[in-house]
Amino acid sequence: MREQLRNNLVALISLVIALSALGYNTWRNERTERNRNIRAAGFELLTEIGSLQQIIFYAHFTEGDQRGDPRMGWADMLTINDLAALMPAAVVQDAGELKTVWEADSAGLVEDDEAYRRIDEAIDALRQDTLAALRALD
Repeated sequence: MREQLRNNLVALISLVIALSALGYNTWRNERTERNRNIRAAGFELLTEIGSLQQIIFYAHFTEGDQRGDPRMGWADMLTINDLAALMPAAVVQDAGELKTVWEADSAGLVEDDEAYRRIDEAIDALRQDTLAALRALD
């Protein structure tokens, strides 16, 4: 047994190295793909956040402008929630909170300063956590 082990030591070492390299390569590929998904979702999420931010600015500061119709924000909200599902937990939580605030306050956005403030703060929290998630990618 020792003789066979000694005769095949190079082959066994090569096998261990090959399996280790394959394992690492697979792990690295999975990690890279996850980072790509988060990066793509994060950039799209920031675009949708900006779109929603424009709607609330128009709604609150430019009364009567069609671009400020809070009903238009629902499309952005749905997209934000879909994209947030691909992001880390903090972003998912912030997107859920934004949706809750939007459901409660979007109807009063035009005339209620507090509704505007709550929505704006929820948007800002989501933006900050999205940027933090993008910065944290390796």
